[in-house]
Amino acid sequence: MNLLSVSRSATALAFAAAASLQPAHAQTEDAAETLVVTGASLEETLPRQRARYGSDLAVLTETQVRESGAVDVASALRTVPGLYVQPGSGPFSYVDVSLQGSRTQDVLWTVDGIRINNRLYGSTSPNDTLPASMIERVEVLKGGESLFYGTQAAAGVINIVTRDFADRFGGQVDASVDSFGGTNLGGYVRGGSGRHQFVAWGSHNRSEGYQPYSRMEPSATDRARGYDLWSVGGKYRYDLGPDWRFSAQLIHTEAKLDNLSPTRTRESRNDRNEEIASVRLDYVGNDTVQLFLKGYFHDWKTAYVQIRNPVGGGAPVVVYPAGTFWGFKDYGGSALVQLRPHRGLDYLIGYDFQQFSGRDDVLRIAATKERVHAGTFQIRTNDDLSRRARLSAGLRYNDGSGSRKTVWNVTGRVELRDDLFVQANGGTSFLLPSASQLYQIDPCCELGNPNLKPEESLSANASIGGTLAGGLLHWQGTVFARRIDHLIDIDTANPAYPDGIYRNSESRVNVRGAEAVLGAVIADAWHLDASYTYARARNAGSSLQRDRTPEQLARGTVAWRPRTLPIGANASVNWVGDAYATASGFGRRNYGNYAIVDAGVQIFPDAARRHRFGINVENLFDRDYATLGFQSAVPDSGVGRFLYFTRGVPRTLRVSYGMGF
Repeated sequence: MNLLSVSRSATALAFAAAASLQPAHAQTEDAAETLVVTGASLEETLPRQRARYGSDLAVLTETQVRESGAVDVASALRTVPGLYVQPGSGPFSYVDVSLQGSRTQDVLWTVDGIRINNRLYGSTSPNDTLPASMIERVEVLKGGESLFYGTQAAAGVINIVTRDFADRFGGQVDASVDSFGGTNLGGYVRGGSGRHQFVAWGSHNRSEGYQPYSRMEPSATDRARGYDLWSVGGKYRYDLGPDWRFSAQLIHTEAKLDNLSPTRTRESRNDRNEEIASVRLDYVGNDTVQLFLKGYFHDWKTAYVQIRNPVGGGAPVVVYPAGTFWGFKDYGGSALVQLRPHRGLDYLIGYDFQQFSGRDDVLRIAATKERVHAGTFQIRTNDDLSRRARLSAGLRYNDGSGSRKTVWNVTGRVELRDDLFVQANGGTSFLLPSASQLYQIDPCCELGNPNLKPEESLSANASIGGTLAGGLLHWQGTVFARRIDHLIDIDTANPAYPDGIYRNSESRVNVRGAEAVLGAVIADAWHLDASYTYARARNAGSSLQRDRTPEQLARGTVAWRPRTLPIGANASVNWVGDAYATASGFGRRNYGNYAIVDAGVQIFPDAARRHRFGINVENLFDRDYATLGFQSAVPDSGVGRFLYFTRGVPRTLRVSYGMGF
């Protein structure tokens, strides 16, 4: 299956450029237009409630996703301040994630509140089956959020909100083609009648792809990393009365995803089959009591195949026959009730249950099961006590397969004036060992250790921000700190385990950093934003930045959205500072310090703007850059090793058409 180089000066350009991504507390009119308000489910409003009480929340809107021309969720997220998210080989590939200096496994991904991280491998992101066409908005909570979200929320949560309900019938159809043979078709329809509401969406994304590595040996005959993905989803809601609502949801995805190597690959592919389902009952009757009860099911299966070419000729070697299985099932339930029995205080009481099972016949993880029970309690002030100061404090007790952990969280937000606020979020979080860390038995690699303890982290975020010029300019400055104890690492010094064994390290990881966000709306047409993040992530006693964690990020976007003209345009620059990776035989190398510029134009031929034509160019200056750092491999000659890197998306032209109805 299958447009000059920009240097460190791009940092200044990122601050001068403009943007359309707004913090939750300072959204523009365009951002607000995308929200379909159809009810106040306690689960759906939880991220915004967290922001009202001091958590740092960034919201990516449907408008911003559409203007970017993004095909998958990860590509759409690249302008979020403080979030480094880099797809390995273009759309629908695994990503490196660093949120305010975190590791990939420290960030929890959810879809409509449903956990979708792969518990087989904590660092394997779920992006490869998430098309952008499903997005209503994306909510990014920064800082430790284990209180309500549990394991893997040590640095934050990325919640993808799928297409929402609406009372009036309507929808949209979008199609695009790109210069690498990619075709993308998607759309949704929604509406309601009486007590019934529905929404349905679907998409098909296909591409032959591009050469994913900086060097590939002649023995690798499959030389373009492509994908072919189908995804459909739907929601149904029924109003049982003025106070009770029942809703159900189903997402089904099938995908064929190339998984190549720079040497000897003849065929290597993951064939995905995924279902995400949930049912929920909401009570939204009054301020005294609100609650939801929810059950979910997540089934993620892969049929893997790998066939390699022998060097020098001969019959192909079947390493993994077609259908080799790896996957998991994850199901459970949750409940949360919000009580206001008297003036001044709210009480939130919650319970979560998760049952996980999975196995891997490729990298060989023995069949495993995990059961988790958790209870949550939070107390917080409300507007009866103060309309300018909001405080909260809470505890979570987690009992999972012998690992018991209690975490705490405190937050606060004070609006000093209508245009000035301070806020903070602090507490502890935890990260349960993944199945591979516990039970891996592949003779090629490090051995799992069932005696591992959860990682523990302590974090704090503090911000000051506000608006100027009547709300047309917004700004925010944030400092953050996090430490990780009982870090799960690989011990290679024990002669009893020549390939290594997972262990809890005595070394501590310390993260310190700061973030600045600026944005403005000029003449009601120009939407500008820029951000800069500095994150120092180091092991205790070390002067080296941790591998695959960029020390600096700078982003800037400009969006021109005139209301009286049938045209719009946008441009963005993303600069990644120094980032290091260690390659066998070549030591530690810097693969960062690059900037990527994207640009787009939208044309609306009719006054109602029901039709839209778009032209987007990704990586405008065709910068050749590394995404997952440097690696090394044995060449076809069999002598020594060669250095290579996974290539980011080359310059790509994408032409699209959309029709709303």
